[in-house]
Amino acid sequence: MTANQTHAADETAILTVLKGVYDAWDAHDADAFVADYTEDASAILPGSYRKSREEIRESMEAGFSGFLKGSTTTNKVLNIRFLNDDAAVVVSETNILFPGEAEAPDDRLAIATWVLTRQDGKWLLAAYQNSPAVVNMG
Repeated sequence: MTANQTHAADETAILTVLKGVYDAWDAHDADAFVADYTEDASAILPGSYRKSREEIRESMEAGFSGFLKGSTTTNKVLNIRFLNDDAAVVVSETNILFPGEAEAPDDRLAIATWVLTRQDGKWLLAAYQNSPAVVNMG
């Protein structure tokens, strides 16, 4: 397998991991949401820092039964960059659609960074961070 073929296979595997997260959100399944996270994964979102897979799972479980109930997401991968053979960074756009919305407003659009690591031949999420794509400077 050439280096380009290897990266293509790795990109496909990484996109599959992300799709699993997106699908778990749409199913409101906190366990499935963190299934491909490392044990010591972290998530940083505006105003919060979760420092383990279990903390992420608990917060998603609370969200899915609370303010995120019935929500779905829109997601677009902008870039996948390999740091080495076993580490990659993905940049994506994401937005949350709440029940009854056909389109999410631009002010909820976020830019996200995903850090993935290959462990025992499998790509896993090690860190996630997002921030607003649009900042009101006025």
